Amino acid sequence: MALQAPEGTKDLLPDEAVYWTRFKAIATEIFGRYGYLPIETPVFEQTELFVRGIGEATDVVSKEMFTAISGENLKKLLDGGTVKAKSRLSLRPEGTAGVVRAVVQHDLVPQGAAPAKLLYAGPMFRAERPQKGRQRQFNQVGIECLGAEEPSVDAEGIIMLMRFYAAIGIPVEATRLLVNSMGCDVCRPAYRDAVKAFMDTHTDELCDECKRRAETNPLRAFDCKNPGCAAVMEGAPKITDHLCDDCREHYEAVKTYLTGAGLVFVEDPTLVRGLDYYTRTVFEVQVTEGMGSQNAIGGGGRYDKLAEEVGGRPTPGFGWALGYERCVLALEAAGHTLPAAQRCDVFVACVDDSVRAEAFSLVQALRDGGLVGEMDHQRRSLKSQFKLADKLGAHAVVVLGPDELAAGQVKVRDMQAHDEQMADLAALKTQLAACAVEGGAAALKDVLARLA
Repeated sequence: MALQAPEGTKDLLPDEAVYWTRFKAIATEIFGRYGYLPIETPVFEQTELFVRGIGEATDVVSKEMFTAISGENLKKLLDGGTVKAKSRLSLRPEGTAGVVRAVVQHDLVPQGAAPAKLLYAGPMFRAERPQKGRQRQFNQVGIECLGAEEPSVDAEGIIMLMRFYAAIGIPVEATRLLVNSMGCDVCRPAYRDAVKAFMDTHTDELCDECKRRAETNPLRAFDCKNPGCAAVMEGAPKITDHLCDDCREHYEAVKTYLTGAGLVFVEDPTLVRGLDYYTRTVFEVQVTEGMGSQNAIGGGGRYDKLAEEVGGRPTPGFGWALGYERCVLALEAAGHTLPAAQRCDVFVACVDDSVRAEAFSLVQALRDGGLVGEMDHQRRSLKSQFKLADKLGAHAVVVLGPDELAAGQVKVRDMQAHDEQMADLAALKTQLAACAVEGGAAALKDVLARLA
């Protein structure tokens, strides 16, 4: 049996790989309008970064992280030895911790400096049960803003994300924006105690996992998918009733900004994010139809203590991530299909082998002129070459034959209009060279118009 891709992973074949590239380009263009610049961090980090940053009690750290280890260190462990902390590595389960680590390490937000606005795109890894919309290797696009605690940063980030969804074709009316505040170190401890006390009175009605959460992180019980637990937690205390004055003021300001930008949102006091570093604003974007229970396509929030957790100075932060694969499912649910990757402007066809060298030269000239040029590499018949050109979606076919070549001519067939014209070969090459000098990918019709 032929080897298969690992469970929970998928190959991005050409059509989707080209779309993923375009997806990232749209993100870079839109987020760039808000001042966000690209950053690339390693796909693996010291395990301690995720333990300290995300939280040891979270499902992501306790159950889902992939640990990377060298053969030498594996041998040490098998022999009863130990591995240094710097050699304990894990594949990144999310992007925020690594970006914050980079900001701290390289001092991207020195005292008194403007916020660091950063965007990233790439693969993340979680050892989850594979299912539709949830893979063990998946792609995310995300942003992080470090160095500003104003609610305008939170609102700006959420607005930017919703603008992106609209730009790629996910209808606004097909989404639901949920917002909440998780409080801060002043008001959240008392709220956690209140939730734990509530859960302690309903222990017999909770699943084993939520019983464990009651001791480690009671707020995570709000995210339990067990219907019985969800019903119990509906009656739990709400964070919005326990916010301190500063958190309440911050939350109200975020909602005011969102409303002013014309965004419709739903306040969900049970909304929590699965990572421990969140403070104050949290939000999630869901698709309302066509994706079942796996309907979240993005979310995030504020994390004002994370920089300190990874060893930096106090630096407020806000960020979010969207799942690429989830967005593709949302687009499919909205009736979109991914565009075909294959594109060919001009196909150069050979009548026989005597003109193959000249055809090869012309194809290079086409490419140098900014056009997508192709030719037959399998010695097909002329009829088969036209079929191939049609399959590649060629706009025009340039036919080279020995008689035409002797006269310095080529035949050009417009594949859409189904008409033909003769063109001077030397003039064609000159015009293509001019296109290259001008530095643009000239439209084929413009090139041909110059020859008329």
